Amino acid sequence: MSQPAFWFRRSSPISTALLPLAWIWQCGHKLNTILRPRKTIGIPVISVGNLNIGGTGKTPLTISLVQKLIEQGHTPHIVSRGYGGYIDGPVQVNRYLNLVSEVGDEPLLLMEFAPTWVAKNRYKGALEAQKHGASIVILDDGHQNRHLVPSFSIIIVDNLLGFGNERVIPSGPLREPVKSGLARANCILVSKDHQDLSAFAKKLPTLAECPLFCATLKPLAQGLDLNQSKVVAFAGIGNPFKFKRTLIQLGVDLIEFLPLNDHQVPSESLLRRIERKAKRNDALIVTTEKDAVRLSDKWKSRVLTIPVRLEIHDWNELKQLIHHAISSESNLTTN
Repeated sequence: MSQPAFWFRRSSPISTALLPLAWIWQCGHKLNTILRPRKTIGIPVISVGNLNIGGTGKTPLTISLVQKLIEQGHTPHIVSRGYGGYIDGPVQVNRYLNLVSEVGDEPLLLMEFAPTWVAKNRYKGALEAQKHGASIVILDDGHQNRHLVPSFSIIIVDNLLGFGNERVIPSGPLREPVKSGLARANCILVSKDHQDLSAFAKKLPTLAECPLFCATLKPLAQGLDLNQSKVVAFAGIGNPFKFKRTLIQLGVDLIEFLPLNDHQVPSESLLRRIERKAKRNDALIVTTEKDAVRLSDKWKSRVLTIPVRLEIHDWNELKQLIHHAISSESNLTTN
């Protein structure tokens, strides 16, 4: 969904008028928490989540954690609710058997890095992952899940957007209040470009008691040098302008950039219009990994995918924090 500008203003009549609806949303969230007590399983669970509606970098963080855990000799499985898909699960995602409409786009991307399960009930999904050899579960978008207790919970936030006006949907961009959300978090990972992290922390004193780490999204090195290349780009991720910033960092000659709604499947007519624009300007068509998953095979061969990876700063410190939290459940190595 496209995020209204008043979500990021400290004072807005529209936001204030919507506060009663925000209160109803919060009551519903609290009621679900009371009526559906969460369970634990016999292996560690790391939750990757956020407080905001939309994207803050959860998928790149999940990929980064999986890669680092594999390097340490672990067998991580990912459990996702499969946003946008209709399958309840639990089911292990298979690129040859599953469509985006069944399991959502993110699981089809994540399964390239680790076995990935779609389950509306995360507890049942985690049990299946455990049965099939997982030594640790990564819970994608799991902070507000109502079924499974995480061993360690990471909140990721974009330092440019922060928590907006710090109000709950529809009055603001939050799924729950900052105070209650951070009370269940073990740390915050700030996805940043080049801004100073301490300045971000000062803007939000509620972060003071939660350990802060930072990370930077960087394009994955490829054989093709895009510097000064003419490009027509589109992105339907939580914050499409992050992808625009990535392209600018690569030095492309950006002819046109089309921000789509999060998880939006571009229509055939839109793709043809993009292709005509690219041909007129002798330009490449580029998009994100997540958007590429939604394309048909015909269009995948015509569109260049620009992968990005999240580089976690001070990883050794974060690794020690994770190890300390889950040491009673696992022999997670600190090497």
